Amino acid sequence: MTAQDPQSIMRRKSIAQMDDEAEKSGLFKSLGLWQLTAIGVGGIIGIGIFTLAGLVASGQEGGEGAGPAVLISFLIAGLASAAAALSYAEFAGMIPRAGSAYTYGYVALGEFVGWFIGWDLLLEYIAIVAVVAIGISGYFTEFMNGIGIEVPIWMQGTADVIDGGFVNLPAIVVCLFITFILSRGTQTFGRFEVIAVGLKVLLILFIIGLGFFYVNGENYTPFMPNGFGAVFTGAATVFFAVFGYDAMSTAAEEAIDGKKHMPKAIILSLIIAMTLYVLATLVLTGMQNWEEIDTSAAFAVAFQSVGLPVIATIISAFAVVSILTVMLTFLLGVTRVWFSMSRDGLLPKWFSGTDRNGTPQRVTWIAGIASAFLAGVFPIGLIADLTNIGILAAFVVVCIAVVVLRYKRPDQPRTFRLPWMPVIPVFGVIASAFLILQLDPETWLRFGVWLVIGLVIYFGYSKRNSVMNPDSPRYEEVTHKD
Repeated sequence: MTAQDPQSIMRRKSIAQMDDEAEKSGLFKSLGLWQLTAIGVGGIIGIGIFTLAGLVASGQEGGEGAGPAVLISFLIAGLASAAAALSYAEFAGMIPRAGSAYTYGYVALGEFVGWFIGWDLLLEYIAIVAVVAIGISGYFTEFMNGIGIEVPIWMQGTADVIDGGFVNLPAIVVCLFITFILSRGTQTFGRFEVIAVGLKVLLILFIIGLGFFYVNGENYTPFMPNGFGAVFTGAATVFFAVFGYDAMSTAAEEAIDGKKHMPKAIILSLIIAMTLYVLATLVLTGMQNWEEIDTSAAFAVAFQSVGLPVIATIISAFAVVSILTVMLTFLLGVTRVWFSMSRDGLLPKWFSGTDRNGTPQRVTWIAGIASAFLAGVFPIGLIADLTNIGILAAFVVVCIAVVVLRYKRPDQPRTFRLPWMPVIPVFGVIASAFLILQLDPETWLRFGVWLVIGLVIYFGYSKRNSVMNPDSPRYEEVTHKD
């Protein structure tokens, strides 16, 4: 083991230990470059275009909308995300292991930082699945209305979102459905993802192409109706819509050639997604005045407004299918982080059990049911902000960790090297911290409560049972190398 205090909360795992553990993980290697890229694109594109673009443009819950400048909100979020994406790409090419930011933080900055990020991601990924499910619910309702079937008010959402509402039943059902798909194994999931992402990209290109003919230039004026404040707040809100590669990197241990393919898949997925985001937001805010954009099914309502109700129904139907890929990507993410933390002894070993398909069934269903609960009883705005603060915190840690490991382990083989070191990761830290400051105090409070719960678990259980602790009953499960 490396020269460090085995009782310290800053004890670190070596890359050699990670390699040894991966050989005994029980996870199957079945994902190639295009499947990985599809997972990344599937995680990035979806709720951002179909729901959050409209939400940020028109404003939510009395907040000021960004108007047509929602385009700038996406670009700011994308720029900040790109800095983190390059940091993830270097780590993924060096440590293609399940766990993503949790694993990177553990190796570079120590166990406590790894725990902090892992615990953070458990909540954030589950919450993202819930947010996306709520977004799907809005399009489902529009689709049913389009074919003449009225969805009962009580099942469309909770009372604080819609008068007469009780529970968001469609959101609950879709959470359980995608949990079932993921439980069938990574190979089945990968095939579904490639097909669904292909349909999604075709749908968005169709929306952009057709919507272009209905753009009214007058709708772009005023371009920034509520100033830069609304734009920056919008960037913080849509941020989680531009980092699906983070969840995709949790599947690195199931890649056929993770060191070679993971960096490429991360960069490709972000480029494809940002191009489509820019074009889609231009079309949406050009078709309809920003104050009239619907916050739950923006594109469907926009096409209705220009006299194309049939197109609106088609969009609603395909939006439901395409947004499923976002849910699958992030549910995959939370289960692999949970699996990794359990394998490392920071959570009970029971959670790291896999079935004959190499799937961690226990955590898959627990995470799926938790996301269904959140989706059923909470409003989308509250959950979206909660997800963003956690992911932004993870980005800060990854950007710092890539600098630390570059200078501590300069000779470690890397299939991708982050350019302009340390300028890009430093920019990533600053940009992510800035966006965190745009979130409201209630979001900070909820996040703080979750972290306090995590601290209690770490010092009450995880520190003592970690496989890095010589006094732990699980210490002999791993081979400690320099």
